Amino acid sequence: MSRTRGRRAAQRPDPAAEAFLEGLAKLRRNPALAAVGAHFCRDKDCKLAPAHGLARVDSDGTVHVHRTRRVEPSEWAWALAHCVIHLGFGHVPAARGVRVQPDRFDLAARCAVVNRFLLTFPVGSPPDDLPADYPGGEEEELAARWRRDGIPPDYQDCGTGDRDGDQLLLTWGSLDPPPDWQLAFAHSLTRTMSEAMDVAGGLRESVGAEAAPRHPWGQALNWFVSSYPLLGGIASGMKLVADAELARAHDIAVAAVDAGAGEIYVNPHANLSAEEWRFVLAHEMLHAALRHGDRCGARDPYLYNVAADYVINGWLVEMQVGDMPAGLLYDPALAGLSAEEVYDRIAGDLRRMRRLATLRGKGTGDILGAPLREAGEYVDLDTFYRRGLTQGFDLHRQGERGTLPAGLVQEIQALTQPPLPWDARLARWFDEFVPSPQPVRTYARPARRQAATPDIPRAGRYFPPEEIQRCTFGVVLDTSASMNRTLLGKGLGAIASYATARDVPAARVVFCDAAPHDAGYLPVTGIADRVRVRGRGGTVLQPGIDLLHRADDFPPGAPILVITDGDCDTLRVRREHAYLLPRGGRLPFTARGPVFHVT
Repeated sequence: MSRTRGRRAAQRPDPAAEAFLEGLAKLRRNPALAAVGAHFCRDKDCKLAPAHGLARVDSDGTVHVHRTRRVEPSEWAWALAHCVIHLGFGHVPAARGVRVQPDRFDLAARCAVVNRFLLTFPVGSPPDDLPADYPGGEEEELAARWRRDGIPPDYQDCGTGDRDGDQLLLTWGSLDPPPDWQLAFAHSLTRTMSEAMDVAGGLRESVGAEAAPRHPWGQALNWFVSSYPLLGGIASGMKLVADAELARAHDIAVAAVDAGAGEIYVNPHANLSAEEWRFVLAHEMLHAALRHGDRCGARDPYLYNVAADYVINGWLVEMQVGDMPAGLLYDPALAGLSAEEVYDRIAGDLRRMRRLATLRGKGTGDILGAPLREAGEYVDLDTFYRRGLTQGFDLHRQGERGTLPAGLVQEIQALTQPPLPWDARLARWFDEFVPSPQPVRTYARPARRQAATPDIPRAGRYFPPEEIQRCTFGVVLDTSASMNRTLLGKGLGAIASYATARDVPAARVVFCDAAPHDAGYLPVTGIADRVRVRGRGGTVLQPGIDLLHRADDFPPGAPILVITDGDCDTLRVRREHAYLLPRGGRLPFTARGPVFHVT
């Protein structure tokens, strides 16, 4: 053969080698299998390569492949993965001393177990002649069953070495300790699944060593999703906003939260460790989940924020969630107190307390009342936070993640009971403060049943006039131009239905705008549809309250219900009372009675 012909033959492409290398590249793109550390031999003089099959693995961690077999790259990837998983499952462990080769039952059972694993951990494509499913059980159980009953025909040749077998035990001859292929595979598989969960949670961009983790506050938030179920449901629905200009414009030193928008604002220039970011984000999520912004009521918002900080920081220190950054509010003497109790303690020293700093900064609270930027719409916000915290609490208890502070458990258990609708709360108020007439028994008025048995006297029942007069209540109705007709209709309808259910004969109604208009006692059966609303001028309600206070025919123990939109003067009511407002309405003063918001 001439020299030119030999050079052309040497440059001719080898389809079998190209398919093998492409399949090997596919295998190495799987981080769990690539980390096992197996070697691949395709030498021409290799005596351990199978004569008819595709590949064979030995206990030294080398996969010997057939040099001239031509299959698709995806089938090569599957065959090489099959051999590497034999190593990872401990089918061919490295050891010194005399080795006993597995029999055909062990070989078939182990190959069936590996192929069953590859159905859920796909790498490449299996050959077409392999079965679609495999029996359950461990390899020892399958081997024992098949020794007794024989190997089914479908599973006799389901390995990669054909009839030669694809598992070979060799004596470890190196001075180094034998490697533990099974442990290496377990570590690599655990690491790969952890990275996959990080990708799903947004902690990493992709799986692999080259995947760079995100910012520490992002890592901290995703740690709650993957590793801390108590707050995982809340963390999955929160959005982190790390904007330096936004933080500077609103004086956010470290972090702040807006429960309505579902956003936590962090200052990217805050120099905190990963553990400290976990503490900060848990702090803000508890503010949002426990609805501290809405529970403030008529209290000073900043002081209530400070009180809630003391309580939350005490819980987080007790639960050992991250590390508390320096300078945060923490006092072990306040352990076991609620935010309201702490507020009552600190409200007496306003000058000192206003110098304390929250996560937002000195003199400002980290519970925001409005989003700092345009936020997405959230449907049923109370349900979102309640569901996230209660589901996390259930997962925390099921996983036995440790004990929680008793105060936090009480707060979460209180959230599991959804708030009563306004009409149900109004009905409870009626049950408590509006008495229903109680009949009196007297023998002066015989019962109707006595007619059947004239010889047996039976007392009759009747309602004394003074008892009927006592069972009433007053309604002060805001009829100014700003009042909504929907509120009037719903409020009067609810009042009529509950009063009728309690056998209240009549209610004293006063219409108020610029001046009070006394409508007198109206039967509750027609209070919602036959009332003629007077006025529709300005809003002055105190004269109507005073009218009921001075009325001689209005019982001193009867309660008063004020229906208004909140755009009114400051009221002073010297008896039991309640307010009925539209949803979102606020009174311009501190209410001493319950406030019901019509939805």
